[in-house]
Amino acid sequence: MSRSHASQADERKKRKLHLATVRREARDLIWRYRRTLGVGFSLMLVNRAAGFVLPASSKFLIDDVLGEGRGDLLIPLAVAVGVATLFQAASAFGLSQVVSVAGQRAIADMRRKVQAHVLRMPTSYFDRTKSGILLARVMEDADGIRNLIGTGIIQLVGGLLTATAALVILFWLNWQMTAGALVLLLGFSGIMFYAFRRLRPIFRERYELTSQVTGRLSEALGGVRTLKVYTAERREARVFTKGVFRLFRNIASTITGTSAVTAASTVIVGAIGVLIMIMGGQAILAETMTLGELVMYIFFVGLMVSPLVQIAGIGTQITDAFAGLDRIRELLALPTERDDDATRQSAGELRGEVAFESVTFSYEPGVPVLKEVSFHAPAGTTTALVGPSGSGKSTMISLVLAFGKPDSGRVLVDGQDLAQLRLGDYRAQLGVVLQDNFLFDGTIRENIGFSRPGASDEEIRHAARVANAAEFVEGFEAGYETIVGERGVKLSGGQRQRIAIARAILADPRILVLDEATSSLDSESEALIRDGLHALRKGRTTFVIAHRLSTIVSADQILVLDEGQIVERGPHSELRWAGGLYQRLYEMQHRVEMDAFVNPGEEFPDPDAEPGEEGVRVRVPSRQRL
Repeated sequence: MSRSHASQADERKKRKLHLATVRREARDLIWRYRRTLGVGFSLMLVNRAAGFVLPASSKFLIDDVLGEGRGDLLIPLAVAVGVATLFQAASAFGLSQVVSVAGQRAIADMRRKVQAHVLRMPTSYFDRTKSGILLARVMEDADGIRNLIGTGIIQLVGGLLTATAALVILFWLNWQMTAGALVLLLGFSGIMFYAFRRLRPIFRERYELTSQVTGRLSEALGGVRTLKVYTAERREARVFTKGVFRLFRNIASTITGTSAVTAASTVIVGAIGVLIMIMGGQAILAETMTLGELVMYIFFVGLMVSPLVQIAGIGTQITDAFAGLDRIRELLALPTERDDDATRQSAGELRGEVAFESVTFSYEPGVPVLKEVSFHAPAGTTTALVGPSGSGKSTMISLVLAFGKPDSGRVLVDGQDLAQLRLGDYRAQLGVVLQDNFLFDGTIRENIGFSRPGASDEEIRHAARVANAAEFVEGFEAGYETIVGERGVKLSGGQRQRIAIARAILADPRILVLDEATSSLDSESEALIRDGLHALRKGRTTFVIAHRLSTIVSADQILVLDEGQIVERGPHSELRWAGGLYQRLYEMQHRVEMDAFVNPGEEFPDPDAEPGEEGVRVRVPSRQRL
């Protein structure tokens, strides 16, 4: 067998395995809601049985009441039909209430399950998966379940039962005519089976296309300000249009398939009508059937064919549900952080000592971002990370936050390998202010209290005061009940950052991470909260990334990174005059800051002067100003 043929065989085997798994999960889902479905099936049987009364009464009406003049049977016959109609209406209403509600409950349960699973995925999964795709997975894939738990499966089984019962009665009335009709219906069944097998991958592709289009739209809406700044509305519209038309072509294909099935069913119904006209007419002429029996036969043919035509549509819905369930199965099969925690030990109450032992890490295989990094941060100390952009500072912070795992080496917390500690226990003792501060669309109170939901109003206000947020918050008309908007869009960058700092303060963490915590603040605001942050750092292990080197002079140790390696380490007092990268970065930034704030010809202290050399001053020429 050639390699291509072997590959195709493996792919077919894989598809069959997936389908078998989905069928098993569908059975498990149905079994979980068996009681509700049992009630639904009972109501369905009552409904279908009541539906047989009217067509069956046609024979007695035509042959007995009208043909033989049995007027005494007219009222009882009408009453029987009326009562059956009431039962049919009541059972249909009950069926809709019981089963449809159960279907919606199943959708809600599945969405909750998928959302909880997605949020427990490792951070690396979110780095490579668009949020819009995940949104579609949670909201849209589960929607098809209603066809398995809701009225879809009931209608499918009910249609089959009705068609089977009608078929038995038809054989009893005229087996020759029924045999001919059955041959036509078997041909129709073959067409439906082929069509559904072809439609299933198309429905699966529709989910994927919908996820991609939704993801792109979500990105565009989230970055609408960037789009407008660069007048990229037309370009983005073209990209979105391409995705929409790919989705359109997919839907058009499914419409073609389902329309073909519907057209085939119309042909089959017409062919059965022709068959009944010929053979039924001959039977009446030969006096082997009465007129009442022929009318009754026609009614029951309708009862048999109509469910089969409905099954075509229901089968499409079931196929749709299987495609969504298959995608959900793939997602739920991915391991989560909670799965890893099951085999890990409790972190306990941390002291906060952190150490890296020869840590190497890469996002792409063969392209290390950190190379054999080692350092020790004693509990309660502050470690600052400094270096050019892309040197690995944020990656080190990500490893401290357990957002990734080293390719080699270990991250130790209180002497224990972080890879062996439960992440839930560990992260419960972290406080973070990241460079990209995320606020939820809620009140300021809710955003500050996000790190500790049970916090009192006074604790929230205290955290806001320490973060220098209370002044502007209390200046709002609604105060702490002010709605911040999606991602905090109604606040300025500095206000968002101070809310994030207050959130970290409220968490009362053992390990605190400040990634550019004051980057969005002006000098005055930064000075106001510096004392609060300094008080917050006491007794906590703190990691600080700051491009303003003046903000980290009080750090216990400064790690200078370049190209994924620590090239210098020590306190500011040593590194400032060591003649290395830190000194060059510090003096470069110091000159830029002085250029921005002094006038031409003004004198200021020489940054290259040795400690203790007072009064050494230099004059700023005009060409050095920004």
